[in-house]
Amino acid sequence: MKKVMMICLFAVAAITASAQKFALLDMEYILAKIPAYERANEQLNQVSKKWQAEVEALNTEAATMYKNYQNEVVFLSQEQKTARQEAIMQKEKEAGELKRKYFGPEGELFKKRESLMSPIQEEIYNVVKEISERHGYSLVIDRASDTGIIFGSPKIDISNEVLEKLGYSN
Repeated sequence: MKKVMMICLFAVAAITASAQKFALLDMEYILAKIPAYERANEQLNQVSKKWQAEVEALNTEAATMYKNYQNEVVFLSQEQKTARQEAIMQKEKEAGELKRKYFGPEGELFKKRESLMSPIQEEIYNVVKEISERHGYSLVIDRASDTGIIFGSPKIDISNEVLEKLGYSN
């Protein structure tokens, strides 16, 4: 997963005829240089694999129950058929609920990602804001997330300055 945060800083005053100063940065480049980000990604991958295995185990159990039901259906009474069908549906429902719990929009993976990534993103944001205020930039655009940028002069790329300020060498 590559969730890249777009950082835009706008001047408080209305746009006037005076020249505006802009800067570019490359969040993918910056994040790749931060070990804590790589560790957080690895941790997210490990927990995601663990949770996915739990969901798959329930799905496999439901599939096995269904196969057994199909093999035995001719020998079952109507009550037994109904009970087995309900048990299979319940197991499938459990798998779906577990999947939503872990991987849904507000699921555990989302919360874990937020808890691990937010401090890193906030630290980067604060450094970008400080650099922008010091140099008078009206807008900072993330070249990694904006495919509309065809060319950006390396002179206005502040990625290495951000890394230096964060304590990482480029």
